[in-house]
Amino acid sequence: MRAVIGGVLDEPAPDRERARRPARGLVVGVLAVLLAAVLVGHGLVPNVRGFGSLLDSATPLLGLAVPPLALAAVLRRSRWALVAVLLPAVIWSVQHGAAWLPSRASGEPTGLRVASQNLRADNPDPAATVAALLRTEPDLIALQEVADDGRIAAPLAARYPHRAAVSTVALYSRYPIRAEDGVDTGLGWTRALRAVVAAPGGDVTVYVAHLGSARAGQTTTRDGTVEALAAAVRADPAPRLVVLGDLNTASTDRSFRPLGRLLRDAQADAGRGFGFTWPARLPLTRPDHVLYRGLTPTTAGVLATPDSDHRAVTAGFR
Repeated sequence: MRAVIGGVLDEPAPDRERARRPARGLVVGVLAVLLAAVLVGHGLVPNVRGFGSLLDSATPLLGLAVPPLALAAVLRRSRWALVAVLLPAVIWSVQHGAAWLPSRASGEPTGLRVASQNLRADNPDPAATVAALLRTEPDLIALQEVADDGRIAAPLAARYPHRAAVSTVALYSRYPIRAEDGVDTGLGWTRALRAVVAAPGGDVTVYVAHLGSARAGQTTTRDGTVEALAAAVRADPAPRLVVLGDLNTASTDRSFRPLGRLLRDAQADAGRGFGFTWPARLPLTRPDHVLYRGLTPTTAGVLATPDSDHRAVTAGFR
């Protein structure tokens, strides 16, 4: 009950009433600060059972949390919460915003066009998947999870007379292949190859790789194969070199660093957007890559193809 003092109701002081209420927008502000902390410090999270690696790979998607937080701050009519939301927005923009800016690369791919596709081992119609790749008119086609080479030989034979293959990876080329070898990535069976292609302007060394799988809590095998491929590239004297394939790691993942220190990413340099490729219906990450050195990329992109659980990656060089 309100006390009556001198015939006047004792009204609660406005300041005391506000103090009793939770600060407006407190939850939104705290969430925004936590999001900013994750964006800045995800690399410090221990990679226990692959959690740190998973968090690294997910950082481009964390920007999706900013608009809902901003809307919540507006609905709560909290200025300080809205200011707090600006913190992760700015951090994310600095880290990932450049991917959406117009590419600085220019010109037509006058030297080499490449495409890479994980066919999927149980693909019901790999010929249809390959036919979609052919429409981009690449000079080199790298394939992974090739379960039945005979089903794709017909559409490829006429235009790509040169072939290198080992296990379930293959390279089809318009240009002669001077040499080919399997590359040991420590899987216990060879799932990568190295080929020297007589491309316009001189030889290009091409690696086609399908590295170890990574699943929640299980990244040790994948990490070891990345290190092994990086060691092979580091020891390779070829001045012009391209790595194509399903590397089972995103470029934001800490496990990608051994390759990232040696090679550039065509999507980052000549594409637009993150270039997500998996899963094909609603891509959320990019395990498929075109990496290079000694060439100049002019284009890079992603191609939706039928019957595979991966989208294809493409790039052009001059």
